[in-house]
Amino acid sequence: MTFADELDPPFDVLEPKNWRAPVVFNSPHSGRVYPRDFLATTRLDLSTLRRSEDSFVDELIAGVVERGYPVMRAHFPRCYVDVNREPYELDPRMFSGRLPSFANTRSMRVAGGLGTVARVVGDAQEIYDQRIAVDEALQRIESLYKPYHRALRRLFTQAQRDFGAGILVDCHSMPSAAGGKDDRPRADIVIGDRYGTSCVPIVAETVEQTLRALGYSVSRNKPYAGGFITEHYGNPVAGAHAIQVELNRALYMDERRYDRSENFATVAQDLETLAEEIAQIPLEELRPYRSAAE
Repeated sequence: MTFADELDPPFDVLEPKNWRAPVVFNSPHSGRVYPRDFLATTRLDLSTLRRSEDSFVDELIAGVVERGYPVMRAHFPRCYVDVNREPYELDPRMFSGRLPSFANTRSMRVAGGLGTVARVVGDAQEIYDQRIAVDEALQRIESLYKPYHRALRRLFTQAQRDFGAGILVDCHSMPSAAGGKDDRPRADIVIGDRYGTSCVPIVAETVEQTLRALGYSVSRNKPYAGGFITEHYGNPVAGAHAIQVELNRALYMDERRYDRSENFATVAQDLETLAEEIAQIPLEELRPYRSAAE
């Protein structure tokens, strides 16, 4: 059995019968189908690999579909290929063979072991005990990363075309503690708008105010300001708005056992409420800017 057979489809889009607003939800890191060949080459057990997973986030947001908003979700795991990176953020120390000249080998994410093909998971635990072939990494990018972004771009473009603007809500989760020396509890939810550059202010304000009204502690841009998806899909001048929503895993799951907690349904319901509030933002606040001369 090939990975293509194991992962059919590698991602999918859950579309409502009728779109009610130009709001698209995305879960790029909740995939949990681990290729057998990959598991055979890693030095870590499955439980350790799953630390990088945004466990159950795709399920938490699935309820928004019935309310009229599409959801896109990956089925492949983030530690296999990470679609929230540039397409070629690669660490040359990981691979046998020469990387393409256009690869970004010097980003902070690569330095931390978290490039497009990750070197580590969890508390900097090395995934592989030997180098992997460059062609293997490039194949993952060609067969999974690029198709994922083509589909996400089509979906987001459809929202903009049909409504004149679009909002992409990129959904993630974070461990309840930072780990290392900093073991302080984190906020319930961190929203990221790339410090005001990936969406107009009313989008971030609506998300923050809604979540606070629902009883959550909320931080903005710290420690997560939004990754590649938020940065590259958000273009407010063109009517494209992107915001990252990072959920504290302790809100909805047992982090050690990878089980949903009793609060799971409540968090899912609150995310439906959030979708409805985002959908109420007036379209004139979201559409492309007009110059003063016009």
